[in-house]
Amino acid sequence: MEKHITFDVEEHMTGQTVEKVLRTALGLTKRQISRAKFQADGIRKNGVQCRTTDIVQTSDQIIICIEAAKNDLNHLVSFCGDAHPLEILYEDEDILAVNKPAGILTHPSGAHYTDTLSNQVSGYFHKKKVSCRVRPIGRLDKETSGIVLFAKNQVSAQRLQAQRESGIFHKQYIAIVMGSFSDDTSASSNTAWHTVCFPIRKTADHPLRMEAITDFGSSFVPESADFVTPLAGMTTLLSAVTHYQVLYRSPDWSIVTLKLDTGRTHQIRVHMKALGHPLLGDTLYQKTFPADSLSEQPVFHRTALHAWKIQFRHPFNNAWISLEAPLPDDFCNCFQNINFSL
Repeated sequence: MEKHITFDVEEHMTGQTVEKVLRTALGLTKRQISRAKFQADGIRKNGVQCRTTDIVQTSDQIIICIEAAKNDLNHLVSFCGDAHPLEILYEDEDILAVNKPAGILTHPSGAHYTDTLSNQVSGYFHKKKVSCRVRPIGRLDKETSGIVLFAKNQVSAQRLQAQRESGIFHKQYIAIVMGSFSDDTSASSNTAWHTVCFPIRKTADHPLRMEAITDFGSSFVPESADFVTPLAGMTTLLSAVTHYQVLYRSPDWSIVTLKLDTGRTHQIRVHMKALGHPLLGDTLYQKTFPADSLSEQPVFHRTALHAWKIQFRHPFNNAWISLEAPLPDDFCNCFQNINFSL
């Protein structure tokens, strides 16, 4: 989708170069400005194409093209096969937020090139006759439901990704796990948050499975935001920080809400398993269930995890946006059976 930004030069900017104004006033990166200046009419001052070294004066109007239509191709095949209608939670000219159902990949991978959420979004853009690249900001596992955010231009994508890395972008999950948490991890006020800092690594016996290394202790905080010095004989570990709050406990299962400081593959699933509370329905990390408690647990035919809420700043106007995804039927049925509500 073609997008331009228009800016009127303010008095205190007089004498600055076009590039400095674009970087300081609009927050554009050097690379984004460079990409625009090599396009026809990519950067204009008072309607005329200009150089980034040109000097600006008060009330000059600068227009920069941050996304050219000719580069905005629908690069993914539209969704093939039966699919739920795309459930849009929010949309404007820069971003699109949808509620992903369980059972569908976020983006093409392996043998799935035409039946992912990204393919479905591509089909949605195609029907609207909008030429727009599909840029998911993060992803959810195939069996996880909930909010997935897409950027409609490369500047939005870069800024939203930067928010994820800096902690401005917040995502909150709901999960149903096996077992009952101890008394000291639950509070009637539902305000007690607890933290797990076990680093994570890939396992050698499965291409998808991850594992948490608990030798560090749950209170360990690595010096690096990305990596932890491996234990003897181990491969490099990824730091991982998960915060959880117990909302409901029964003798055999619990409801928790979770927030992440890091977005590692299967992080919630791995950390909950490390605590002795694997997610219901998660056959990758819990293939057997205790026979004496099986009948007391809700039945989930997929991993019981839902990306419930997100909060972030709009990539251009900086306004806070908070979104919530309705609970899917399996969660609703579970909550209704115990008269529980969020």
